[in-house]
Amino acid sequence: MSIDRSRRVTFEEVANLYNETRSRYPAALIEDILRLSALEADGRILEIGCGAGNATVSFAERGYRLLAIELGERLAEYARQNCRAHPNAVIVQSEFESYDLPPRSFDLAISADAFHWIRPEIGYPKVNAALKESGCFAFFWQIAVDPQTAWSRAVNEIYRRRAPQFDSPNRAMDVETIRNIITGNFREHCSIEDVTIRTYDWIETLSADKYVKLLHTYSGFRGMDDDLRELINNEVRAAIQNAGGTIHHPYRALLFHARKAARG
Repeated sequence: MSIDRSRRVTFEEVANLYNETRSRYPAALIEDILRLSALEADGRILEIGCGAGNATVSFAERGYRLLAIELGERLAEYARQNCRAHPNAVIVQSEFESYDLPPRSFDLAISADAFHWIRPEIGYPKVNAALKESGCFAFFWQIAVDPQTAWSRAVNEIYRRRAPQFDSPNRAMDVETIRNIITGNFREHCSIEDVTIRTYDWIETLSADKYVKLLHTYSGFRGMDDDLRELINNEVRAAIQNAGGTIHHPYRALLFHARKAARG
């Protein structure tokens, strides 16, 4: 699975839409991370690539001390605003790779839909070094699910006709490939063999306008030229409106949780 890591800067271009449209993660996912990590009340969390704080808030509001690092300046500011009621959360605007982290200082490292943007040979060892000896990793991603409904088939057809070089947002991801890549990274870069993997499913109701705005937060969509993007905008909006104006969109999150390997 090839990743064009230069595209990670595109999220900053649509920081306002990212903040407006991206939802928080399921409570069951957050609670499982805390339980699997056996995180105590005074636990300290490191977050990599916090975006607008969609996951950050869920941990900050539970009282944990949290340092979140975000590449985008506007996204980091949105995260600060969203966490303003939680002074225990500190948001830093920086490239993670060059940020100076104190060694063996964190009980838990989290990353939501972000860690694939960092080269594994850099990211995994750096997080490993920042964790305490009993520290845990919790990396999770939303993965595309094909709803297999009239509206999703219409969107797929629009992409097939207008932008065949780009994946439809409804194209189901190969979960087994993702599992192999992430568990392989833990094995190769952190000497971790035991990785807990869990999935979480939920459904959101979206208007035509919100669905189109969501498309603008996907890196692949940002890679289109302006004319093609506008064409896709209009045709997708019309397809959702033809389906009644609102859709029930399934989502799935994939969690990888691991405890730092004992030295020796």
